[in-house]
Amino acid sequence: MKLNFSWLLLPIMSLGCATTSHSVPLPTHDYCADVPILDRQPLSKHLIPYAEQLKGKSGVYVLEQGTEAMMSRAWLTERAEKTIDIQYFIFSVDNIGLIATDYLVRAAERGVQVRVLVDDIMLEASGDELVTLTSHENIHIKVYNPNANVGKNIAQKLVTLVTDFHGLNQRMHNKIFLVDNKVAITGGRNIADEYFGFDHTYNFRDRDVLLAGEVIDSMSRSFEEYWNHEIAVSVEELIESGKDQKEPNFTPLHQYACDPENFHPEIRNEIEQVPHTFDKLIKEGKLHFVDDVEYLADQPGKNDQTTFLGGGSVTKDRLVELANQAKKSIIIQTPYLVTTKEDRKFLTALVNKGIDIRILTNSLASNDNLEAFSGYQRDRKALLATGVDIYEFRPNAKIRQRVMNEQMYKRLPSTPIFGLHSKTMTIDNDITVIGTYNLDPRSANLNTESITIIPSKGITKDVREGMLAEMEPENAWRVTKDFNPDDQVTLTKQLRVKVRRVVPKNIL
Repeated sequence: MKLNFSWLLLPIMSLGCATTSHSVPLPTHDYCADVPILDRQPLSKHLIPYAEQLKGKSGVYVLEQGTEAMMSRAWLTERAEKTIDIQYFIFSVDNIGLIATDYLVRAAERGVQVRVLVDDIMLEASGDELVTLTSHENIHIKVYNPNANVGKNIAQKLVTLVTDFHGLNQRMHNKIFLVDNKVAITGGRNIADEYFGFDHTYNFRDRDVLLAGEVIDSMSRSFEEYWNHEIAVSVEELIESGKDQKEPNFTPLHQYACDPENFHPEIRNEIEQVPHTFDKLIKEGKLHFVDDVEYLADQPGKNDQTTFLGGGSVTKDRLVELANQAKKSIIIQTPYLVTTKEDRKFLTALVNKGIDIRILTNSLASNDNLEAFSGYQRDRKALLATGVDIYEFRPNAKIRQRVMNEQMYKRLPSTPIFGLHSKTMTIDNDITVIGTYNLDPRSANLNTESITIIPSKGITKDVREGMLAEMEPENAWRVTKDFNPDDQVTLTKQLRVKVRRVVPKNIL
């Protein structure tokens, strides 16, 4: 999911976080008594066997499947010893969000220092819920650019909406999940059901990467830079009631997470098997130890308002550098594809050099953001004229059977729609980039973004093959000057896209 024009109405529709009801019901049964208490080794002990391999290198494993991405986060949280630092655009209060919050609270109860930095615009938790969490001495929450949601009343929201375009659009799209400054996960996934294959109606095809070793230092520095920046404001400063904190009661949250209807025992058991899975992955050559892995993030407050759109994207500049290094091919996955004249001129120059460029993006049928699709639709023919090959993701792509949570897939009466959310690029057979950057003006000029650059032939081979498979006819439509699949949706949805042409492309 990304920002779209409709989210501008969110500050108006919500009368303020503090008035929202609690998300977790009171417990009616002690479900936690049924969950076995296990003696777990700390993360540092699990890393000892890989100490030599990590010297001067980074451990890298690409998290393709939603369940493994969720289980990796859960397993790391349970074994954290000192710190957990989290940075997300979306941290929902749906099933996955509540269970993730419970894991963080339990870590804090063990003495782990938990810091959470979340963007303001899509924050769902109520003010009372945020205050309850921060009332624990080991939990600290900051909100990035709190100008539309947390701590504001309806009048303040209206003023921001009308008078502060730049402020409202300075969003933090970065994603980091960092444990003990030793192991991290970054990539496209936010914390919500649909990013891990648990939503009943609509899920995302997404991609993360698990990292350890040398690259962790740059990720840690980036988190500290954001955490300490003036644009990141603590919950206590934003919410008046946060200044008079009381002893928190996390029993309802714990009971919710222990309830087998919310958190299946089969998944709990699989989480415990994560170390064995990684041992197997190493033997199969799927967990790589790589030189010169690079994590790069835009500066906080990237849109400094010195020009209309701000800009100042170090991630975009680095992606351009990498594209210019290509000798044969560039493969791209981007859920939102809104190009400018300058973008198309750049792509034309690459194609004229003999570079084969293929891009997979969402079709109208798989898209969750009609504003962004409208921007893409307006210039689709011009983009094809550059010589790039364009593929549009099918909502019933066969690949969804591989990436969706198996337990959820078996339990649902019908299979959910899938949309593309991964932001990935491969350069020749040599380099893979996984991050948060969409190929659109918003990522270039407004949102802060992050990317991980992995110079590995082995990883690139696997990722590239997977991306090409997702362009096959059972997973995507190939678009030409004479064909696009827009008519695969209802006339109503087609008209809804046309109406959104009033939105300027340079803010999509």
